[in-house]
Amino acid sequence: MTKAQWNFYIDLLMFTCMAAISGIGFLMKYVLLPGKEAWVIYGKKVELSWLGLDRHDWGAIHLYLGFVLLGLLALHVVLHWQMIVSLWQKYLPAGLLRSIMTTVFLILCLVFLLLPFFIHPQVGEAVPTGRGESHSQVWPDQPQAPLEQGEAAGLAVLVREK
Repeated sequence: MTKAQWNFYIDLLMFTCMAAISGIGFLMKYVLLPGKEAWVIYGKKVELSWLGLDRHDWGAIHLYLGFVLLGLLALHVVLHWQMIVSLWQKYLPAGLLRSIMTTVFLILCLVFLLLPFFIHPQVGEAVPTGRGESHSQVWPDQPQAPLEQGEAAGLAVLVREK
């Protein structure tokens, strides 16, 4: 298979992944509503699903398709690497500006990729509102219990001591 054919099929798969990711995102946002929004529409607690999958199951598929898209994007960049380098050299003059732009670009990419692994969410109690629903309340001034290592779905997570 030629390089052009590889590019065509990879681009086709990337577009298909992007369409599926978008469609599933719309499904989760506008059809399989979260609890509070479903309560407003249906007047009671309901479990919404499509094809036997709820919004969390579709969210997992959404994530896995994102990983597939990242892999395809990496292949796409590898196949277009010479063109990327040529365009980078053509549009950014040699010297300090190119070095700064390259460094800033690489740092931003690393931050966007790695930041989610360093974020610690605020943890609060679910406070009943009296209508069968609840909301979270976070007290940032109160000391938090120390974290201990836990396991969930085979992935290491941090959990609060009880």
